[in-house]
Amino acid sequence: MQVLQAERGGPESPTLPAPEPRREQQISVQPVIMAGGVGTRLWPLSREQYPKQFLALAGKDTLLQQAVSRGRGLVRPGYPVRSPMVVGSEAHRFMLLEQLREMGVHDAGVLLEPVGKNTAPALTLAALCAEASGDDPVLVVTPSDQTITDHEAYTAVVHRAIDVAGTGGIVMLGITADRPETGYGYIAAEVNDATGVLRVVRFEEKPDAEKAVGYVAAGGYFWNSGIFVLRASTWLAALDHCAPAMLQACRRAWDARSHDGSFVRPGAAEFDAVVADSIDYAVIEHCVGSRWPLAMLRLDAGWSDLGAWESVWQVSEKDERGNATQGDAMLHESSNVLVHATSRLVSVIGLDDVVVVETPDAVMVSSRSRSQHVKQVVTALASRSRSEHRSHRLVQRPWGWYDSIDMGARFQVKRIMVRPGAQLSLQMHHHRAEHWIVVTGTAEVTCGDSVKLLTENQSTYIPLGQVHRLANPGKVPLEIIEVQSGSYLGEDDIVRFEDVYGRG
Repeated sequence: MQVLQAERGGPESPTLPAPEPRREQQISVQPVIMAGGVGTRLWPLSREQYPKQFLALAGKDTLLQQAVSRGRGLVRPGYPVRSPMVVGSEAHRFMLLEQLREMGVHDAGVLLEPVGKNTAPALTLAALCAEASGDDPVLVVTPSDQTITDHEAYTAVVHRAIDVAGTGGIVMLGITADRPETGYGYIAAEVNDATGVLRVVRFEEKPDAEKAVGYVAAGGYFWNSGIFVLRASTWLAALDHCAPAMLQACRRAWDARSHDGSFVRPGAAEFDAVVADSIDYAVIEHCVGSRWPLAMLRLDAGWSDLGAWESVWQVSEKDERGNATQGDAMLHESSNVLVHATSRLVSVIGLDDVVVVETPDAVMVSSRSRSQHVKQVVTALASRSRSEHRSHRLVQRPWGWYDSIDMGARFQVKRIMVRPGAQLSLQMHHHRAEHWIVVTGTAEVTCGDSVKLLTENQSTYIPLGQVHRLANPGKVPLEIIEVQSGSYLGEDDIVRFEDVYGRG
C-alpha cells in the first residue's frame, strides 16, 4: 500500500507513560476502515446484501466513502499516513471496490473476511497486515457506518490520539452520554492531566436500561464511539494476553492468505475456526488497570452511528416544521417526520413523529421513537423464508446491476445495466430462454459460435441451453431489457464457463 506523506515536522510530546517506549521511531499512521457489517437496523433501505455502509444517508457520499475520506485526511507534517486499509466481507467485495473507484481511491488495501467474525478478528487481521511491512504503525480504527459532520474537529482529536497511542496506550474516542442508550458501551473517565487526555477507570459494554439511566444521571460517562487508536503491536500483545486462542487462530488464517488483485484473503478454513467476538468484549473490558493504559479523548464533532431511522432524522436537514425528506415526498400538516422515498411519490398527511421509508419492493412506516424495532420485522422476514431482508429488487453485480421489474408464473422482465468495458460470465441456462432488447449503448452478444454487435432498438434471442455472454465494449453504460421465459427462473440456474470476476 502507498504512503501519503506531508511536509516533515516534529510530533507533539506524548502524555501517557509507555509500557514499551517507541519514541525512537517515527510514528506512521494506518487508517483501518471496518466495513464487514451486515445491515438490518435501517431496513428496508439497508439489506443483508446492501448494508448501511454502502448507503448515502448524510450527504452525497456513502458512509464508507466518508470514512475513507476521513482516513485520507489525517496527513500532517512528520506523520506519514498509509493508504487506507479496508476490512470487508467477501460477499460485498465488488460493491466495496466500486465505491472506492467512484471516489478515485485505487491504492487501498482490502482484506476480505470469508465469514463475519465480529470486530476483534477483523482488527487482528488488520494489525497482522500492518506489521507485515516490518513497521509498527498507529492504527486509526473506524467503523464504516458512522457519520461525522465536523471534519476539522475530528481530525484534531485523532491527531491528538495518535500522539498518545504512539507511546503504547490504547485510545478510545468518547461521546458525551446525554440520554440512556443500551446499544453503546459506556466509559467512565477522569482527567489525567491538563492536556485533556482522560484516564478510563471503568468500561461496560451495552448495559441494561436501568444502568444506562443511572450512568446518564450520574454524569461523567461517555459512549464508546467505536473509534480506537493504538499501535498494531499494542493490539496484538493485548489480545495475546486476553484471548490468546483468537490470536493464534487469526495468525494461522493470515499465514494461509492469498492475494487476488486488490484483495487479500485469509485462509477460509483457518478463519472459520476463529471464535467471533467484538473488540470491546475480547480486550477493552479487560484493559482497565492493566499494563496497556486505556485513555479517552472527547469527540465533539457531530458524531452519529445512524443506528436507527430516528438517528437519521436527527442528522438530516429539516424544514421549519422539523420534517426531513429525501426523494419525491409531499407533506401536508405534518411535523417532525422523516420520509425517504427511492422510486415513487410518498405523501404524508396530518402525521407527527413518524418515519416512512419507501423502496420498490417494501415500505416501512413507524413512529420515530420505535424505529429501532424494525429489526423484529427483519427477523420475521427471515423466519418466513422471504427475500426482502436479504436483497433489494435492484441487485448489484460486479459488472453493473439488474432490476426485476415484473414477473409471472413462467416469465420475468429485467432491466440490466452493464458498465463500460464490463462483461457477464460466459454461461448457459437449463430452464429458460432470454430475449434482449438494447435501450442505450452498444451490446456485444456471444451466442454459441456467433459474436455480434447490437445498438439501440435492436434485439436478439438466446435459446434455452445455448452458451452465451453479454458485454459492453463501449464507453457509456449499456442498458437492456431482458425477457426471460421458462419453467424455472431462479438466479441459481446459471452454469458459468468463464468469468473474469472469479465466480464459480
